Amino acid sequence: MRWLRHVFAPSVEGWLDAAAMGRITRAIEDSERLHDAELCFAVEAGLPASALWDGQSVRERAREVFARLGVWDTAGNNGVLLYLLVADHRIEIVADRGFDGRVDAAQWRVACERIEHGLRDGGPGDAIVAGIDAMAALIAPHFPPGETGRGDELCNRPRVL
Repeated sequence: MRWLRHVFAPSVEGWLDAAAMGRITRAIEDSERLHDAELCFAVEAGLPASALWDGQSVRERAREVFARLGVWDTAGNNGVLLYLLVADHRIEIVADRGFDGRVDAAQWRVACERIEHGLRDGGPGDAIVAGIDAMAALIAPHFPPGETGRGDELCNRPRVL
């Protein structure tokens, strides 16, 4: 039952330790040297009770987090959210409109599946870093580094919700 998974979800800090969070931050920083887009990683142990009550999907929650964290608010409309919901063992990628016609949903899904596969193998930090690397490979051809000269617009540290 979904309610139980969310109520008894492991803490994010217990699931992704400080070392893993550091590796994820570095992976985002390294990724952003390869392209001019902005990557944000957000992780949540479980959904709030109101979201569970409403039957909110992981995709809907990811879109909500995308807006709440201001990932949509980059000058180049090239922000990308990598969202992980621990209780459901699900990953979603939400990309801003600057990616329309450049990277399609099936390509983003491949990066999500890479992470999900790594999570099943038991290494959440390594799985997320591998997913960030896969995302960078998708982003780089469309947003070459230094193209805008805007610098870092979003926080590179993982956001724990």
